[in-house]
Amino acid sequence: MAAAAAAAAAEEGGSGGQTLTLYLYDRRQDKSEDNEKVFQCREGNYEEFRRAVCQVFGISSEETFVITTTSRREITKENFGDTVKDQMTFYLLQSVDQLLPSATKERIDFLPHYDTLVKSGMYEYYASEGQNPLPFALAELIDNSLSATSQNSGVRSIQLKLLFDDTQGKPAVAVIDNGRGMTSKQLNNWAVYRLSKFTRQGEVESDHSGYVRPPVAPRSLNSDISYFGVGGKQAVFFVGQSARMISKPSYSQDVHELVLSKEEFEKKEKNKESVYTGYIRNRKPCDSSHIVNDDERFLHNLIMEEKDKKCFTAVIITGVQPQHMHYLKNNFHLWTRQLTHIYHYYIHGPKGNDINLPVAETRNFNNINIEISMFERGKAPKIVNLREIRDDMQTLYISTAADSFEFKAQVEGDGIVEGVIRYHPFLYDRETYPDDPCFPSKLKADDDNEDDDCFIIEKGARGKRPIFECFWNGRLIPYTNVEEFEWCALPKKRGITPIECYNRISGALFTNDKFQVSTNKLTFIDLEIRLKDKNTLFTRIVNGQEQRMKIDREFALWLKDCHEKYDKQIKFTEFKGIVTRPDAVSKRMQSPWAMYLAIEWDGKTYQAGQLVKTTKTLPIYHGTIRHFFLYGDHEGDVYATGGDVQIALEPQALYDEIKVIPIHKIDRLASDTAVKKYIEEEMARFPDRLSVTWPEGDELLPDDIKHAGAPIGALKIEILNKKGEAMQKLPGSRHGGSKKLLVELKVILHSPSGDKELISHISQHGGKWPFWFKKMENINILGPYTLKLQVVLNESNADTYAGRPLPSKIYKFTVIEGKPQKFSIGLLDGPFRVGLPFCIPLDVQDEFGNSAPLPDDIIPVLEASGLTLQYQEVDRGPPCAIKGVIARGLVNSCQGKNFSLKVALPGLKEAFQVLKIKLLPGPPHKLKVKPDSDILKIENGTAFPFHVEVLDEAGNITSQPKLIVHCKFSGAPGLPLYAVDCSSVGSNILTGPVLHVQNIKKDHTLSARIEIPSCKNVPPLEKAIKLFPSSRVAKLQIFSVGGEKAIQIKHQDEINWVAGDVMENLIFQIYDEGEREIMMTPTLAEKIKVNWTPEVNEEQLVSGSLPDVKVPTSVKEGRYCLVTFHDEHVSLESSFTIRPLPDEPKHIKCKIKGSNVLLMGKTLQSEIEIMITDKHGNHIQNLTSSCTASLAISGNGLDKSDLQTIWQEDTQTISVRGIRFKPCPPETKELCFAWHELCHFLRLNLIAGPPAKLTLVDWPELEEMVSVINGKNLHKPLIVQLCDQWNNPSSEPNVKINLVKANNLKVTPSTFLHKTDENGRANFGVVSIHAPRGEHTLQFKASYSKNTLNSVTVKLNVLPDPEKPAYLNVQYDQNATFAAGSIFPDFMVSVVSEDDNIIKNINPRRICMKIWEGHSSVSQNVTTLGYTKTNNDTDDLFFHFRDKVVPEKAGTYSIQFAFSVDKINTLNSEQIVIEVVPNEPAQLMPEILPNTPAVSNVPAVSSRTLVKDLTLIIMDKYENCTGNNLDGKIIARIKSSVEKDTNIPLFQGKASTVEFPFHKGIAEIEELVLAQNSPGRDSTEYILVFEPVIPTLKKHLKPYNLSFMFYNGYERQQQMATLTKERDVLSQSINAYKSWIDTTNQLIAEVKCKAEEAETKEDILKNELKKHHIDIPQTNALQYVDTLIKQKKSEQEDIMKQPRRTCTLITYPKGNQEILGKIAHLAQIEDDEAAKVISWHLASDMDCVVTMTTSAARRIFDETQGRQQVLPLDSIYRKSLPDWDRLLPHLRNGKRCFKPMGNPVFARKLLIFPEHAEYCQTVFGMLLGDTIIIDNLDAANHYRKEVVKLTHCPTLLTRSGDRIRSNGKFGGLQNKAPPMDKLRGMVFGAPLPQRYNILSEQIDLLQLYFTALSRLNKARSELEEQEQSLKSPQMQEKKKELADQENKLTLIEQKLGIGSPGPNHKTALHPEEHDLLYCPSPPKRMRRETAKQLYRQEEWVTPSPTRKQQQTSALTSDMNEASKRKKTD
Repeated sequence: MAAAAAAAAAEEGGSGGQTLTLYLYDRRQDKSEDNEKVFQCREGNYEEFRRAVCQVFGISSEETFVITTTSRREITKENFGDTVKDQMTFYLLQSVDQLLPSATKERIDFLPHYDTLVKSGMYEYYASEGQNPLPFALAELIDNSLSATSQNSGVRSIQLKLLFDDTQGKPAVAVIDNGRGMTSKQLNNWAVYRLSKFTRQGEVESDHSGYVRPPVAPRSLNSDISYFGVGGKQAVFFVGQSARMISKPSYSQDVHELVLSKEEFEKKEKNKESVYTGYIRNRKPCDSSHIVNDDERFLHNLIMEEKDKKCFTAVIITGVQPQHMHYLKNNFHLWTRQLTHIYHYYIHGPKGNDINLPVAETRNFNNINIEISMFERGKAPKIVNLREIRDDMQTLYISTAADSFEFKAQVEGDGIVEGVIRYHPFLYDRETYPDDPCFPSKLKADDDNEDDDCFIIEKGARGKRPIFECFWNGRLIPYTNVEEFEWCALPKKRGITPIECYNRISGALFTNDKFQVSTNKLTFIDLEIRLKDKNTLFTRIVNGQEQRMKIDREFALWLKDCHEKYDKQIKFTEFKGIVTRPDAVSKRMQSPWAMYLAIEWDGKTYQAGQLVKTTKTLPIYHGTIRHFFLYGDHEGDVYATGGDVQIALEPQALYDEIKVIPIHKIDRLASDTAVKKYIEEEMARFPDRLSVTWPEGDELLPDDIKHAGAPIGALKIEILNKKGEAMQKLPGSRHGGSKKLLVELKVILHSPSGDKELISHISQHGGKWPFWFKKMENINILGPYTLKLQVVLNESNADTYAGRPLPSKIYKFTVIEGKPQKFSIGLLDGPFRVGLPFCIPLDVQDEFGNSAPLPDDIIPVLEASGLTLQYQEVDRGPPCAIKGVIARGLVNSCQGKNFSLKVALPGLKEAFQVLKIKLLPGPPHKLKVKPDSDILKIENGTAFPFHVEVLDEAGNITSQPKLIVHCKFSGAPGLPLYAVDCSSVGSNILTGPVLHVQNIKKDHTLSARIEIPSCKNVPPLEKAIKLFPSSRVAKLQIFSVGGEKAIQIKHQDEINWVAGDVMENLIFQIYDEGEREIMMTPTLAEKIKVNWTPEVNEEQLVSGSLPDVKVPTSVKEGRYCLVTFHDEHVSLESSFTIRPLPDEPKHIKCKIKGSNVLLMGKTLQSEIEIMITDKHGNHIQNLTSSCTASLAISGNGLDKSDLQTIWQEDTQTISVRGIRFKPCPPETKELCFAWHELCHFLRLNLIAGPPAKLTLVDWPELEEMVSVINGKNLHKPLIVQLCDQWNNPSSEPNVKINLVKANNLKVTPSTFLHKTDENGRANFGVVSIHAPRGEHTLQFKASYSKNTLNSVTVKLNVLPDPEKPAYLNVQYDQNATFAAGSIFPDFMVSVVSEDDNIIKNINPRRICMKIWEGHSSVSQNVTTLGYTKTNNDTDDLFFHFRDKVVPEKAGTYSIQFAFSVDKINTLNSEQIVIEVVPNEPAQLMPEILPNTPAVSNVPAVSSRTLVKDLTLIIMDKYENCTGNNLDGKIIARIKSSVEKDTNIPLFQGKASTVEFPFHKGIAEIEELVLAQNSPGRDSTEYILVFEPVIPTLKKHLKPYNLSFMFYNGYERQQQMATLTKERDVLSQSINAYKSWIDTTNQLIAEVKCKAEEAETKEDILKNELKKHHIDIPQTNALQYVDTLIKQKKSEQEDIMKQPRRTCTLITYPKGNQEILGKIAHLAQIEDDEAAKVISWHLASDMDCVVTMTTSAARRIFDETQGRQQVLPLDSIYRKSLPDWDRLLPHLRNGKRCFKPMGNPVFARKLLIFPEHAEYCQTVFGMLLGDTIIIDNLDAANHYRKEVVKLTHCPTLLTRSGDRIRSNGKFGGLQNKAPPMDKLRGMVFGAPLPQRYNILSEQIDLLQLYFTALSRLNKARSELEEQEQSLKSPQMQEKKKELADQENKLTLIEQKLGIGSPGPNHKTALHPEEHDLLYCPSPPKRMRRETAKQLYRQEEWVTPSPTRKQQQTSALTSDMNEASKRKKTD
């Protein structure tokens, strides 16, 4: 109501101005209403505002009140317009300073400032270079507190509280300061991300409104470090999940409180609320009533601390990350130390924590108190003030420094950098440079544990740390360090100060806020680049005053003074040479080492050969100095901080060791006398001999003989020295327990195979005896022995020490066998047979198993049950054996029998042994045959069996190999031989073939002889056999019974019979050998078989009858009939053949003689033959010609005009000719042939007639224009079909068909001639069209039978390809001037397609810029530059090439831009030819570099001539000739190379200067001569200076300096002139050598970098493949990946071949990017049923083409003459489109109103868009709307019934094909979807399976990996090749030549009197920088640094190795030429 009233009041107030919505709290009374009131008023109308307030709160006009902002600013008529804004909150109070009785809420907005985007991409805290970033995040909060307290006049208090007491709630971090506090608006501004102090101005109230830069302060300690509006928010959310800001400004009564939490943001986002809105709680101080969460109960105490605070700000962070809490607890000292380091100068003042400073200098900074406190449950609080910490790094730097060097740098703009360098001296044995735990500078040795620790670090004290730490506004920027400046860097040549002094300096840089830092204040953006700019001016600060002087000279002198004053170093003298130390810790440190013989240290001299003692080593060494080592390539006497000393341990006879220790471990207090005394005492105690005793007997004598097992007694041993004293360790206290002596006992057997160590024991010193070995009773192996006692060293077991053997003692003895105690039986040689002798070997042994002989008194005894045993003799050995053992007895079978054989040797301890033997039968001895009768009777024709057994002499059946028993018969011819094998079992049945005697009529007697042919000793046996005649079947006959007569059918007779009839009444008879008939029995009947039937009636056969025979139906077939009788004795057979005869006529048969194919309109070429047959198809041969009259022929469409029938007598057939049909469609024709009542049908194939025309298959729309994009394929293949004159397709093969086209039309593939196949078709395939835009035609022609056949003309409308690059468009400032070394103007390059539109979305890596010298085609020396991408580039149409550097050499250059179309084709732009002109004049240079002059002051003019002829020209800084328009003069003067030298030579005429004219940029210097007797120092180098004076040129030009040598005397001058000339030649040659080597090294470095990059890329891709579960093997990876790619592609192809639903509509060609395609092609649907019903629902729209614009739609409309549907997207009313993610109608507020059936879903949700998803959603959102898919009609009706109760129901489609319209109508054909095949292909296609997409991703990754691996292998191979070249003999030879030339140059300079120049001294050997013109290639560092500065990483393209090799070859050539010049000169 109040709001309505306020709104009404607002409307009455008029209509001017914007309507404001305002919020007001009534806090006039203690019990005022808590909620706010909302009202509206017009902008700028104060009266309306007051009236609305009174109306809302019911205030009468008499009441007094004030309206204020939440900042307590009263609203008046004067400030209403400026103060009151929309959505503001106000108080209704009694007075402005009234306390709030209750808290209020103020709406605020803290949307991100636009700087969030502009300055995004800075490092966040999680990218912190390996350090824990938590202290730096806390520092951000302290920065805000420092800024807030900057105006405090008193103490500036900053508290960091870690509240980890879980009894007070969850962990929290609080930062509290006593700064100026914030108003609610300022608190609102704090919440705005990126709202920096500079943007908090203007319309918003701010704590930095109207920002004013603070005054200049020392070290920029101005507290102005809360800067960007970013760090605080980043820090609190890095530390925890929520931040509570509590603040109270000094002039306010209220406390303002704001809470930002991740949880609240997520909640608002989930509820789709505005995320960047919230409330500020305004309350009175100490009011914590709103804190109700137990997790935050600690806030009650913090809020109570607000009492009596005038102003403050507190930041409370909750939800602290667990890892942060763990770090803060466990590393309290570390991170507080880091914070002290960050704010060191704020805490201690500009001079830092220097205890020597006066109190007055630090007083101004004593008011900053930063206190850290941590509270944990059950523990005392940890509280520390950062001022109390004394071990932060800046304190350590200040406290260890001996002196400092202060300077100041003035950078372009207002940038000021103050700097200080501190010197940390070397003191005796250590560096004083402090160690930083973040930068371990060196490895420290443990002096107490190692005796040879010595680590040499390359960079000395500072290690690898940079010199300068960087402070911004007094606060440390932790991740930025400046390595060095040029003037304080390590000099390239050794100067007056040792190199190591440069590594003893530390420094700090203090910048003001004119330098950019990252938003989290971790890194500088531009500090180092700006400091190292050439325009930066450095000055030294002395006593607070700037002094203009050369900073490099001042620094060098200061460093020299520090070294001389403060360093306490070692002087190395008596240099011996450079050596290599293989004993060094690492291979890198093995060389070079300088070797010296003496040092001077701490006032003492140590020399080689001197005795020394060590200290701080374990043990202490005494020895003699051999050498001193100093790492590095040194010569002569040098100073160094340390080194190594090599000592030989004394006494050398005892120790013989060499030790290398650090020099500082020499005991400087030890005397020579003490060392010598120690050596003498050591030598007196060396071990000398052994004392051996046998306390328990069993003594071993020399050469003793022992039986096996005899004991050797216990040994007691003592080691005696020369004095006879027992000892147990080597003398010398330094050995401790590590050099004890041991006694080793060894028993060695000397066997034939070599010595074997059987016993080895080592005895330590015991308690009972010094050394003791127990009794040995286990020596039982026979042979000679040695027992050796040897003294050895503990641990190493060495038997010598210091080359001297330790004492030993040897006993030799022999061991023999003992008495025999047992025996064993050896391996017997079987098998054992009855009656055959065998041998039993015996092994007689003593108790240890040693073989022994058998005594004579022992007689062997043999026993076995069932056997009789005897033997012949005994061999008593060793070895022993019982020989000639014979056994006899029964064994029962051929397999033998097992017997237990007992062998006894009476008298032994083990007297007998039993062995198992298997006794086999003996050899054959006799035969046994059964039956036993001598006369045997058998029937003729049968076989007789004999049972045969072979026996040995004991009657055992025996067997042996080849034991064959024979039986030979006699008494008749042709009798068989019986044989049987008895080899296996010794018995068998002897039988064989039957015994048959022909024509036997009575009994016949035979004789049989049985024998074993292979055993002549076995007697044979004979038997008599009597034969009698046989009664078996012997004859078979067949008869045919006709009536009562039987006719015999003889064997193989032929019988004629009617075809198909049955032959009956067949009988047979059988007879024996006497031709007597045999009566048939069932048994005999079973043996009768016939071949014409498988089943025979047995009863019929018993009666003598045979089965009936079926006669064949064909006269061509005969039947062969066979009757057989088979039994085991005889086989009989009888056969006959039946020949069939034709029956009566029954059928008519027609046959075509030839092809049944008939051409349309032609007569059948083949004749038809008609034949009359019987019912079995047999040809009737008895017809006459009159039979043709009965023949009738008929058929559909038959033309009988030429029909003929002819009788053929010879074949008895009728021939029909002249068959032809009337024109009709090709088909199969049927003819009917009738004869009498018989008929037959014949089919003919009627095909198309001869080819008469050509047609195109599947091209029905040829009358219309066919649109095709240039370079693209036609949508269908071109298939040409031959047709006859009636349009029937002809199948004529091999007809040549030509494609006819215009010359400007190109068809690919370009095969224009094809032949037709067997179907009459010629397939030209799917061709691509290449032609100009417009209309073109294609036509096909063929020639057939001299006739030309033509096809219909194909009309093509060729459209340009919008995606095919046609040319590159380059835009740039064509009026620009290209000065050498300047920056090119921006080049804007775009890729234009054939339709003249710019192609978008092109990969920038495919385009590059090429520059080469000259204006010809692309040369080999091409520089390739990449595309430049900046954050400001929003135009994706152009590629910007910015900041490219113009070549430094003036001349003509060509520029060309290249675009890689694919891996092969490249599209180039037109060449841009530019002229690079020289830059501004910079220096004076000679046209030809002169040699160094050598002159004197003698009378001869030639000896005094400095310059004979010299041309000087002006060059720019890149040494291009310029200044052709300049005039002036050149002033020549002479100066000394040594300062303060007043003895300067004069020119002729005693002039100190000479002027020369300078015209058009050229000056000719001729005949410049010194004065005779000119002053000057002999053998001194002077400099001839040519100073240009050009009035028109404002810029000062660099003069040209020419060094020359001055001598007194003609002869010396001539000698020196020769040497000078030789020196110049050597200098040029050395420069060439160094450049060549440097270029080679750079090439290797670049190739190595390339290999590392390739390896990194390969590793990344391998990890990506592992994520896809693809592991790459270590070997044959390339082959494996290639195979895997093929497998994946094969699987992809298989998926593509699988049947899948597709849309068969013709794709509309996308002539440009504005055409999306047909609706049917824009989407895919996975479900078949849904696809069918949705496609049918949209059937009228499926063919519609969707375009982006109406103009594109209009073009399609015009091109198709209005036949094509089009839909432009820009014509769709988008506000009516449905929300794509809208919920279904039955869902309200996320809840179901009813339970639906049938799985309803929006139809649009089933669509899958392959591309253009956003546009497709617009199209289908309009077409489908809210259409819903549901399962069936019943479910749809139920759903609609329920939905209409709630809201409107959209159209429903069912998966079964029904449709319910949105108006409820359903049913009928128009609402029922047809089957899928009825949609004629107008159906949405199915998407590819997910597996296909996975395979595509895997294939892409594998192909990338294959490429990366190939590049890696190539890079590694290239690297290996380059490294091999570095080791090549040519390279080694060049290095040797360089060293030789440098040595020569050194000698020449010594002769010339020129020493090693200082850092500021330049000679002819080291010319100034402009002399690089004559160096083949600039130094590597210069090249690399220049490249880095000019081009970013993505722009720089490294020249190929081939290019580098060309450079190397060029350098080699220059070098060789220089060498030749040297030799010539």
